[in-house]
Amino acid sequence: MSAATTPVVNLSGVAKIYGTGEVAVAALRWVDLTVETGEYVAIMGASGSGKSTMMNIIGCLDEPTSGRYELQGHDVSGLDEDTLSMVRSRLIGFVFQSFHLIPRMTAAANVELPLLYGGVGRDERLGRVREVLDLVGLSDRASHRPNELSGGQQQRVAVARALTMNPPLLLADEPTGNLDSTASADIMAMFDALHDEGRTIVLITHEDSVAEHARRIVRVSDGQIISDALREPHAPVHMGVRA
Repeated sequence: MSAATTPVVNLSGVAKIYGTGEVAVAALRWVDLTVETGEYVAIMGASGSGKSTMMNIIGCLDEPTSGRYELQGHDVSGLDEDTLSMVRSRLIGFVFQSFHLIPRMTAAANVELPLLYGGVGRDERLGRVREVLDLVGLSDRASHRPNELSGGQQQRVAVARALTMNPPLLLADEPTGNLDSTASADIMAMFDALHDEGRTIVLITHEDSVAEHARRIVRVSDGQIISDALREPHAPVHMGVRA
């Protein structure tokens, strides 16, 4: 399979079982899911549906009990923790409900962390930090610490940090869960714009208002995919709105 046609995410017969014997719980039941380059996918489900387990497996934060998971064409099942850590840092940009910013560090320093861990040289690091902060509309907040930023601005910093290594997959878990309605709309507009620029995005959410931004909605219940439907494309969104 050529690089041009290799899916970013490919789950094949993936199951996840917690416990053994009579107390065994099947969180995922033989799931098949493919996400192509440039797709914008929302994975939806109620609490306990299996969507968080699916997110953990897609994000290489957990391993399937059985089945195969290929990320950007690489089989990641059974990799050791050091290799998985490298895979996560290079291939996946994470955005979580909690922003996970370091309070004592500026926005720029928080964004720079993945580049430091990745061994990127200073000049390249600083240039890339400026680039992604400008991309999310926060170049004028680079020297501010998290407590000097609104919730929406903190999530923008988190998105900028997720983009620093230019990963093929942006994986967002309930990205508006800690935001008010105005900041939530602004963050989702930013995701729309990132998708319009060609980025591959997978959202994990239980909210219809978040999922409706995606171009494809995958619904999960009792550890299984119960529907997988495309949505109509929207008009292009331009970056630059600040929360």
